[in-house]
Amino acid sequence: MAQAREPEPVVDERSIEVHWREEDTYQPRPEFIAQANLTDPDFYRRFSLDNFPDCYDEYARLLDWDKYWHTTLDASNPPFYKWFVGGRLNASYNCVDRHRVKDPNKTAIHFVPEPEDEPILHVTYQDLWIRVNEFAALLREFAGVKPGDRVTIHMPMVAELPVAMLACARLGAMHSVVFGGFSAKACADRMVDAGSNILITMDAYWRNGQLLDHKAKADDTVKEAAAHGLTVDKVLIWQRYPGRYSSQVPLVEGRDFIVNDLLPRYRGARVEPVSMPAEAPLFLMYTSGSTGKPKAVQHSTGGYLAYVTATARYYLDIKPEDVYWCMADIGWITGHSYIVYGPLSNGTSTVVYEGVPTYPDPGRPWRIAEELGVTIFHTSPTAIRQLRKAGPDVPRRYNHKFKLMVTVGEPIEPDVWRWYYHEVGKGQAVIVDTWWQTETGGFLCTQAPALMKMKPGSAGPGVLGINPVVFDEDGREIEPGSGQAGYLCIRNPWPGMMQTIWGDPDRFIKTYFAKFNKNPNSKDWRDWPYMAGDGAVIAEDGYVRILGRLDDVINVAGHRLGTKEIENAALQVPEVAEAAVVAAHDEIKGTVPDLYVALHPGVEPSDDIKKRVSDMVSEVIGKIARPRAVHIVPDLPKTRSGKIMRRILAAISDGREDVGDVTTLANPEVVEAIRQQVQGG
Repeated sequence: MAQAREPEPVVDERSIEVHWREEDTYQPRPEFIAQANLTDPDFYRRFSLDNFPDCYDEYARLLDWDKYWHTTLDASNPPFYKWFVGGRLNASYNCVDRHRVKDPNKTAIHFVPEPEDEPILHVTYQDLWIRVNEFAALLREFAGVKPGDRVTIHMPMVAELPVAMLACARLGAMHSVVFGGFSAKACADRMVDAGSNILITMDAYWRNGQLLDHKAKADDTVKEAAAHGLTVDKVLIWQRYPGRYSSQVPLVEGRDFIVNDLLPRYRGARVEPVSMPAEAPLFLMYTSGSTGKPKAVQHSTGGYLAYVTATARYYLDIKPEDVYWCMADIGWITGHSYIVYGPLSNGTSTVVYEGVPTYPDPGRPWRIAEELGVTIFHTSPTAIRQLRKAGPDVPRRYNHKFKLMVTVGEPIEPDVWRWYYHEVGKGQAVIVDTWWQTETGGFLCTQAPALMKMKPGSAGPGVLGINPVVFDEDGREIEPGSGQAGYLCIRNPWPGMMQTIWGDPDRFIKTYFAKFNKNPNSKDWRDWPYMAGDGAVIAEDGYVRILGRLDDVINVAGHRLGTKEIENAALQVPEVAEAAVVAAHDEIKGTVPDLYVALHPGVEPSDDIKKRVSDMVSEVIGKIARPRAVHIVPDLPKTRSGKIMRRILAAISDGREDVGDVTTLANPEVVEAIRQQVQGG
C-alpha cells in the first residue's frame, strides 16, 4: 500500500507548492451498501448544474411545511440568495413534533454525564417535546422573547443545550450559541455584536474530572457587556443537578434566575410553533476572522434545515433506527448541524456527551458506544490522534460496531485515517472524510459512502449539487489532476449557505466573493463563485485534498481562531510592542498557536512576561487559544513594507532548517537569531 507523505504547503503571494501523492483506495463493504440511504448514482445526474436550482426541491421535501414555496431560488441579488421563497415552516416542529407523533417513546437524546457513576439520561421525543414547550413558554412569558430576538446561550455539553436552542426556534427567535470553553469577554463581544440582552447559561459542568464553576463567567460577561453599552436584562441559569446550586458565586437579585425553579410555573404549557418564512434567520454562529473582530454567520430556517437534513441522511446514512454520536461541541457549527438539527430532523437518536473523550481513560468512548449501541461515530482528527496516542490498541477490547465513521474539522493524515479504519472501525465501517465550514452550513465535499471509494487524506468530490473548482491567484481554473493547488471555490450557491454576516453585508461580499467576482454589477450567480479561503488540489478523479487555510486563521483542533484576536490579546500586556502568532505542527492537535512577541525598548525579557501573555490570551479568548509557547524575540521578521513574515516563524516553530527566502526582508539577520533561540544550535 502506498505510503503517505504529509502535505507541506508552502504559501507565498502567488502560489502553493504541494508535496504529496495519491493514496490507495478502500471499497465500502457490501453489507453497508445493501442498507444505505444513497445507492442510486442517478442522484448525481439529477443534481447536476443542468438541473440547478430545482434539484434542491428534493431536499426541501424531506421537511414538513406549513406552506409550500413558490420559488426554489431567488438569485436576483447575488450573493444574497433566498431559498424556498414563499414557504413557511418551523425548525423546532420538524425536529421534535413530527417525530413525537410517530414514535413518542423513541429516544431523541442520550445524555452521557462525564462521571461514569452517574446514569445516562435517555430523553424520548415525547420528553423532548414537553421540555421544549415548557422552556419556550418560560422564554416567551417570563423573558419576553419574541420572533426575531437574539438569545445568547453559553452552555456546556448537556441535554438542556439543544432544549434551549429548539425552544428559541419554536418562538422564531435566533439563538447565538457560544462555545462553553470561551471566556466571558468572548461571550460578551458576541452579545454586544448581536444586540442580545438575554443570556442562558449553567451553574457548573464536569470537565476532565472536575466540576467547573460556569456561572462565574456569566457575571463577568454581564460586566464586560455593560462596559460596551449593552445591558443584559436576564441571566437564566440551568442547574447541573436540579434542586442544587453548584456555583460558588451568588445570584444577582432581579437579574439571575434559576431555570429549574421557574419551570414548575409552566408545567403542561404548550407553545404553538411560530410559522416562519423559509428565509427567516434561524441562528447566528460566530467564527473568527482575520480582522480580529468575530463575525456572525447568519443561517436561514428553510434552506439550512433542508440542507442539513438531507446531507445527514445521504452522507451520514442516518436512519431513525440508528444511534448516532458526534463528539463535537454544540458550540461549533458541527454540533448545530450534525448533533442537533440534522439528526433530530431525521428522527434518530443523538448522543450528547458532557466530558472529554479520554476521561477517565481512553476506553471511555468505546464503552459508551458499546452500551448505547452506537452505529455512526463522528469526530475530529484531533480527537482521533488523542485516542490513538493514549491507547492505540484499546478500541479492539470493546464490542462496539460502527457501520459508518466520520471525520471533520481539519484534514486527516493518511496514517491516522488507517488507524481509525482498522482499529476503531475494525475494518468494517465506511469512513466519510468531510470538508465544509461554519459558513456553508453543511458538507460540501465528501464521498457518497455506498457509491464511492474511500481515499485516505482526501475529502472526496463535491456532494450532491455542489460543484467545487480551484482557481489560481489570477482566477484561472486549475484543471483536476494537474497536481497544482490554489484557492478552493464553489461555482454555485446551495441552500445551506450563509445568508450574510450579521450587520455587515459589505464584509460578507469582500470576504467570500470579491476576489474572484469579475463583475460586481452582475445579477448572474455564475459570476459569484464562493471563495472558501482554503488551499486545495483536485485529483483526476475529482477528489479534493484540503491543504489548510490561506488567510490569517489558525485551525486548532478543528477550531478556527483568528490570528488577529490572539495577537491583539497579547498586545494588551503593557510590555509587548508587537506580536505574531503562527500555526505550529502538533502531534495531537494537528496545529497549535506559537506566539512570538517583541517588547518595547528597554524592557528586559522574563518568564513573568511570557506567563502574563499566555494568561491574557486565555482570558480574552479562552483556553483553546492558549499558545503552546511564547517566544520573546529581539524583533519580528518583516518585509520592507512592514509586513510580518509569519511563514518564516512557522518554519522555525516546526523545526525546519530551511526557512525559505529571506532576501526580501528588511531585517534578515534577525531570522537566524530567532532560529537559534527557538531551535537551539
